[in-house]
Amino acid sequence: MSGKIELDPQYDPEQFRLPKAVAARLQFLLDQQDAGLALNEAERQEAESLVDRAEFLTILRLRSERNREQ
Repeated sequence: MSGKIELDPQYDPEQFRLPKAVAARLQFLLDQQDAGLALNEAERQEAESLVDRAEFLTILRLRSERNREQ
């Protein structure tokens, strides 16, 4: 990913989280994998995509928090 992301300082950092149902789905998939149950290809791709989104939202949340402190 490249480019600059500018955040409005008025944004609440808590907005940058996965919705509860999506986070629960990701946790379910990760728990399945941790329990030694193989994910099928669609589930593996879904989990990878959700992890990517969660990581991106974490970056946005941290940047938003930093901007609010400045």
